[in-house]
Amino acid sequence: MRHAYLHALQASGSATAATGWQPAWITLEAGGRLRAACLLHLKSHSYGEYVFDWGWADAYRRHGLSYYPKALVAVPFTPVPGSRLLAEDEAWRARLVQAIADFARKASLSSAHVLFVDEVDRAALERAGWMIRPGVQFHWRQDRDAPVADFAQLLQRMQRDKRKKIQQERRRVAEAGVHFSVHEGAAIDAPLWDFFHHCYTLTYRAHRSQPYLTRDFFARMAQTMPQHWVLFLARQQGLPVACSLIAVDRERAAAWGRYWGALAFIPCLHFEACYYQPLQWCIAEGITRFEGGAQGEHKIARGLLPSATASAHLVADARFAEAIARALREEEQAMSLYVDELNEHTPFRGAATGSSPGG
Repeated sequence: MRHAYLHALQASGSATAATGWQPAWITLEAGGRLRAACLLHLKSHSYGEYVFDWGWADAYRRHGLSYYPKALVAVPFTPVPGSRLLAEDEAWRARLVQAIADFARKASLSSAHVLFVDEVDRAALERAGWMIRPGVQFHWRQDRDAPVADFAQLLQRMQRDKRKKIQQERRRVAEAGVHFSVHEGAAIDAPLWDFFHHCYTLTYRAHRSQPYLTRDFFARMAQTMPQHWVLFLARQQGLPVACSLIAVDRERAAAWGRYWGALAFIPCLHFEACYYQPLQWCIAEGITRFEGGAQGEHKIARGLLPSATASAHLVADARFAEAIARALREEEQAMSLYVDELNEHTPFRGAATGSSPGG
């Protein structure tokens, strides 16, 4: 939510009207002061959101109605839970929620959506009658009561089969002759950013899709927010073969897994680059939360446990709103059962988890 990040998304051409992200910021002022604001886009598709409403859009289409454009309050391409409604106090937050609804109604939009909200935003939206959609991500949290001192100690708290699996995966990477170096902040120079972006595009190409973020976006990050990035570079026979990138906020002792890519397939390299190296670094650096991003049950076996997320939705058409509300109630029950099942598959032994569930 920092201005430098949001500005870079737009100025780099990554999130603009041309890419389906038409900016329409909402600000509330009084007495010559900014009291509340939110980052709103008019979306012509549902890509880059990580809260999937393609089924809703298809239902509109089948009934001869237009789902797009829709109003979206979210950070483009960034499935990180947090504050979305910036407000001076609760009264101004409530006014901001009403302003979003008024904007959507006056623009004759099908719907408005606020994604990956924190508890304060969720409460304000729920009070205003918005529908809440639950979700789940996978996060590692340092055990506050008995913190682990290093990655080896984290492994010792895992069940034997899970520990052996991770050790085997790490050994396979090492036996392939792959070695990692860690580059922080300004130490990520232009050639490293170039290599990273090339790897990043290869990941999207492998999934037959277009990358969201331009090279210029990362150039702007290197200029305006270098202290918030850490790059893990894999070399084989001295040559770069893969890398992963995480975002870091040392003030909040938090890190977020973001992107990775490789020039060639090396067994288990993805796990090493995206989970084991970042977790090892986080523990050593005193980072107490590592969020692995959207989706991925396989993250549980790597020490990242289920953490609840929520988004809020307002649908203009009463018929669709009722149908979606019913579907969300069923989805909430299914999600609760799903999370309970996930929690039964924790890799940790007993109460000593090395990680605590989030909410």
